[in-house]
Amino acid sequence: MNPIRMFHFNTRKYLKSVLVLICLIIPVQSFSAQLLIYMDDSQKNHLKAYGIAYWELQRDLQLEWLLNYRGGSFLFQYTESLEKECNIRGVSYSVIADGQAQQIRNEISDPEVNMEIVKLEKAPKIAVYSPKNKLPWDDAVTLALTYAEIPYDVIYDEEIVQGKLPLYDWLHLHHEDFTGQYGKFYAMYRNAPWYQEQVRTLESMAHNLGFKKVSDLKRAVALQIRDFTAGGGFLFTMCSGTDSYDIALAAEGLDICESMFDGDGTTPDYNSKLDYSKTFAFENFKLSINPMEYEFSNIDIKQPRVVPRESDFFTLFDFSAKWDIVPTMLCQNHMQVIQGFMGQSTAFNKSVVKSNVLIMGENKAYNEAKYIHGEYGKGTWTFYGGHDPEDYQHFVGDPPTDLNLHPNSPGYRLILNNILFPAARKKKQKT
Repeated sequence: MNPIRMFHFNTRKYLKSVLVLICLIIPVQSFSAQLLIYMDDSQKNHLKAYGIAYWELQRDLQLEWLLNYRGGSFLFQYTESLEKECNIRGVSYSVIADGQAQQIRNEISDPEVNMEIVKLEKAPKIAVYSPKNKLPWDDAVTLALTYAEIPYDVIYDEEIVQGKLPLYDWLHLHHEDFTGQYGKFYAMYRNAPWYQEQVRTLESMAHNLGFKKVSDLKRAVALQIRDFTAGGGFLFTMCSGTDSYDIALAAEGLDICESMFDGDGTTPDYNSKLDYSKTFAFENFKLSINPMEYEFSNIDIKQPRVVPRESDFFTLFDFSAKWDIVPTMLCQNHMQVIQGFMGQSTAFNKSVVKSNVLIMGENKAYNEAKYIHGEYGKGTWTFYGGHDPEDYQHFVGDPPTDLNLHPNSPGYRLILNNILFPAARKKKQKT
């Protein structure tokens, strides 16, 4: 072959190979961009989106939480496995170029815009404080965790007394009574098999762990949870786990249980001897002295509650994302006004909420605080009134809520905000 023709032939062959390589490389580069899970009204499944974020953290991969951007969206480095997982779980997303992602970051960084970026770095280890035996009510947090496919451990009094609580980062208190009065269900359910079984189980557990009474055990557990929070733990609770917990702290050293609960009498005039300096959230409250009343104290505003269902809404506060980063994270949502819901502890009487407590959601017209937050030592706590955000009045024995019917629940989103909160990089928090 002519040397000149041979040269042109080899050149064409070389160029063709280069073009083939370029064609192979370009798609890979374009799909190594970013994946945006938007959290506004266009998201098909808000609750599963939190599970995707947690799943990514479990793989030791970081992501960015775009506070107040399209409802509190999540931005990830693109991978095929991440996209596949979104499709499997039915979560809406967009694959965007690096340049588009940078434009979003630039928009958020504008000092005139109420948005911020928080890096999520490590999956928190989650514990749910819950009895091991089946009780005739369900817990919104475990429903949310299960539906979002976020793993958690169930622990109870034995594990806490044995000192296992520091193994976890985040703790939720299941529908619980820390006063030792068995939820004050005595008047209505004392003859019910489930109630009698609960009493037997707790009394046996208390004795096996070295406590004379259930109320003594519950108070000891409450103090360990206090120390967990003081040491840097994240505490979250709903319904009766809120006010009964603070009552147990304030009543340390007092007997507030009538004889049908613990076999003996109460400390005389115990309401005048409560120590509010020991509580997280509430002060100057008074306990119900009637053992037949289904109410712990005047912390809960439910009895008597005058809010008609059609007016039962609470509004989330609009915090400064660049300065009040923690409450902004905890309030991320696609709705600011959320349907209220009842529980043994439905909402908090604002007149007994401590002045240093941050109210994040309220029904201002009726002077109710629904969603509150505070710091204790190195840790934080969040109390959320009510039992189930998608069941307005959940009764004992009612079936559990099917979250497949409520994948965009704004009330459940507040629960899942709290679960991701511990993953935030500490130096990005300015509060």
